[in-house]
Amino acid sequence: MLRLFVGIGLPPELKLRLSLLCSGVPGARWVDPGNFHVTLRFIGEVDEGTAADIDEALMKLRAPRFGLQLAGTGHFGANMLWVGVEKTPELVRLRDRIESVLVRLGLPPETRRYAPHVTLARFNRDPGPKLAEFLAEHALFREPPLLVDHFSLIASYLTKSGSIYEDQADYPLEYGLSSRA
Repeated sequence: MLRLFVGIGLPPELKLRLSLLCSGVPGARWVDPGNFHVTLRFIGEVDEGTAADIDEALMKLRAPRFGLQLAGTGHFGANMLWVGVEKTPELVRLRDRIESVLVRLGLPPETRRYAPHVTLARFNRDPGPKLAEFLAEHALFREPPLLVDHFSLIASYLTKSGSIYEDQADYPLEYGLSSRA
């Protein structure tokens, strides 16, 4: 069985800049900078045959390249700290197309609202007032737009020291393709 998700990788220089944010909150389990990404769709555990079907279907998906803007910080309850990703029409369309492809293959539909982000840290317990201080300090965080020219099918291997991510396949996005295509 493979534990998979579809995501957008980030360039090394951006991962480095994000890693500089990763301090100052006691009890945070900071994400390894090599694992920073934007999830488009979590798939979960599938057998190798289903993984091959997913790969084949994603190879056929056509979508335009687009800009991705990282801005601001936030948290999901007392569980996760993140950097935000602006929800552009192009990003949402790509995510919706991927969702459609996966549902047509028989995977259950995603029930959670799509909230694009880059996870910085996870918490086992309430981080207390230091979380609010971190959020205030980094509220104006903003990166120059990043050109997204591909997305990836990624395997996640769980270990005692955290997840290890490994790209299984990359899918190019196209220049000049209408965003309505």
